[in-house]
Amino acid sequence: MDTFRFIFQYIKKHRRQYGAGILTLFVVDYANLFIPKLTGTVTDGLAARTMDWDGVASCLVSIFLFGVTLALGRFLWRFFIFGASRSIEKELRNDMFAHLEKMSVEYYNEHKTGDLMTRFTSDLNAVRMSIGPAVICVFDASVMTVMVVCQMMYYVNVKLTLLAVAPMALICVGEIYYGKIIHKRFLKRQEAVSDLTDFVQESFSGVRVIKAFVRERAQLRAFAKTNQNSMEKNLNVIRLQAVVMPLLDVIIGLSVLVTLIYGGYLALVGDITLGRFVAFNQYVNMLVWPMLACGDAIHMFSQGSASIRRIQEVFNEKPEIADQEGVKETEEKQAIRGDITLNRLTFLHRGQSEPTLKDITLSIPAGTTLAIIGRTGNGKSTLVNLLLHLYNTKPGMIQLDGRDINTIPLKTLRENIAYVPQDNFLFSDTLKSNIAFGTDDWDMEDLVRATKAACIHENIAAFPDGYETIVGERGVTLSGGQKQRSSIARALMKDAPILILDDALSAVDTDTEEHILRNLKKNRAGKTTILIAHRISTIQNADVILALEDGEAKEIGNHETLMKKNGIYRSMFEQQQLEAAISERRAAFDGKRALDGREMVGRVQG
Repeated sequence: MDTFRFIFQYIKKHRRQYGAGILTLFVVDYANLFIPKLTGTVTDGLAARTMDWDGVASCLVSIFLFGVTLALGRFLWRFFIFGASRSIEKELRNDMFAHLEKMSVEYYNEHKTGDLMTRFTSDLNAVRMSIGPAVICVFDASVMTVMVVCQMMYYVNVKLTLLAVAPMALICVGEIYYGKIIHKRFLKRQEAVSDLTDFVQESFSGVRVIKAFVRERAQLRAFAKTNQNSMEKNLNVIRLQAVVMPLLDVIIGLSVLVTLIYGGYLALVGDITLGRFVAFNQYVNMLVWPMLACGDAIHMFSQGSASIRRIQEVFNEKPEIADQEGVKETEEKQAIRGDITLNRLTFLHRGQSEPTLKDITLSIPAGTTLAIIGRTGNGKSTLVNLLLHLYNTKPGMIQLDGRDINTIPLKTLRENIAYVPQDNFLFSDTLKSNIAFGTDDWDMEDLVRATKAACIHENIAAFPDGYETIVGERGVTLSGGQKQRSSIARALMKDAPILILDDALSAVDTDTEEHILRNLKKNRAGKTTILIAHRISTIQNADVILALEDGEAKEIGNHETLMKKNGIYRSMFEQQQLEAAISERRAAFDGKRALDGREMVGRVQG
C-alpha cells in the first residue's frame, strides 16, 4: 500500500492524461467488437445469397471506418498514457537527484555509486513500464475480455462461450503465483546489476592504479565473476518467463481447439450460422491478446513494484544535515564576517569508538590566517568539514560571528566559505566552467584575476583551446599541480569571507607555492584563511598555528612561539629541515658525479 501511495502522488498529477488515454482505449476496444460482427454478417449474407454488392460494399466501408478509428485511437492512447509515464519517469529522476543532493557525506560513504546509478536507470525504466504499458495491458485485458465475452454470449452461443473461456480462467490463477515469484527474482536481479555497475565504475575510475600494479588479469577475473552472477540472476527471470509463456500458448490453443470442435459441430447441426461461427473464431482470437497482456502486466507490475521499493529506499533516507526549523526566515540575510570560535569541540565519526577531535578550544578573529598541521589521520580535514557543516556538531561547539553554526542556514554558510578539498575534484567540462563553478555573476576579468593569483593562468593560456580546454573525467588530463591550482582559482573566484585550503599546495613546487602564498596574503587581507598543510614552509607565516596530535590541540601559537616550546611543531620543523638538507646534499652529489663522469669521458675521447 505504501508503494501504491508513493507512485500515486505522481500519477495524480497526470490524471487528465491517464483519463484521456483510458477513455480512448475504451473507444478502441468497443470499436473492435463490430468488425467480427460485420464479417459474420457478410459471410451469412453471401452464403444465403441474401446480400447484394451494395450491402457488401456498405459493410466494407463500415469496416474501413472502424479501422481508421482504431488506428487513430491507438495513436492517441499511446500519446496520452506513454507520454504521462515518460513525464513521471522524468519527475521521479529529478526529485531523486534533488533528494540525493541533500544527503550528507556519510550517506555516500555507505552507499555505492553503481547501486545509485542503477536506481536512476534500470529501476526507473521498470517503474515507467509499470505505470505505462502495464496500465494499458490491465485495462485493455479486463475491458476487452468482458466486452468480447458478452458479445460472444449475446451474438453467438452462451454454452460455446463458456467452454471456450474455461481454459483461459487457468491463466488468471497461474499468473497470481507467477507474479509473486517474478517479484523476488527481479529484486535479486536488480541487486546483481547494481553490483556489476559499481564494479565497472570503480574499475574505470581506478584504471591507472590497475595498470600501475599490473592487475588487469585479476580485475578481469573478478569482473567475470560479478558478470556471471548478474547473468545468473537475469537467467532466473528469463527461465521463469520461458516456462510461463509457452504454457499460455497451450491454454490459448485449448480454447481455439474447443471453439473449432464444438463450434463447428453447432454450425453443422444448424444451432449457429456459418457467419456467426466465423465471427466467434475472430472473437476467440481477440481474447488471445488480453490473456497475453495479463501475463505481461503481472510481469511489469512485479518488476515495477520491486523497483519502486528500491527508489523509495532513497526517498526514505532523511538528510542528517539540514536547516533547523524556522532558521531561513530569521537568519538568511545576515552576512558572515569570518570570526570563528571553537568551544571544547569534540567529534566522533559514525562507527568509530574514539573521537576524531577532542576538546579543542580556539578563537579565530576575522582576517586571521589559521594554519593547521599534524600527522595523517589526526583530524585536520574533519575540522574543516565541521566548519562547512558537512557533519553535525553539538550546539555551541562551533560559532561563526558569535552564532551557533547549527542556526545558520546551510546556503548562507556555504556561500560565505570558499573551499579547496584534498581531492581537487574537477568536472568533465571546460576549464572556464570549472573555475567559475561556484559563482553566478562573473566576467572574464574576474576569472583571469583568480587564475593569476593561483599561478595557473600561463598554463591555461598555453593550451591550444585556452580556457575552453575540456578536462577529462575528474580532471585526469591535467597534472596534479594544475588540478590543485585550478581548484584554488575556483575558490578565489568566490571571494568569500572564509577560505579553506585543505592540503591544497602539496603538488606544487616551492617557488610556485611562495608565489601563491604571497598572492593570498595580498588578496585575502581582512578575510579569514585556513591552511591545512604537511610542509612547515607552507604555514610558518600564518598568524595562528594549530598543531593537532591524536585529535587534540597540542600546541597553539605562531611560528616563533611554537619553536620556543620545543614540542611537536619544532620536532616536525627540524625533521623537515633535515630531510631538505639531505635532499640537497644528494642532489649536489648526483650533480658532481655526473660532472665527473662527463670529464672522464672527455679525457678518454681526447
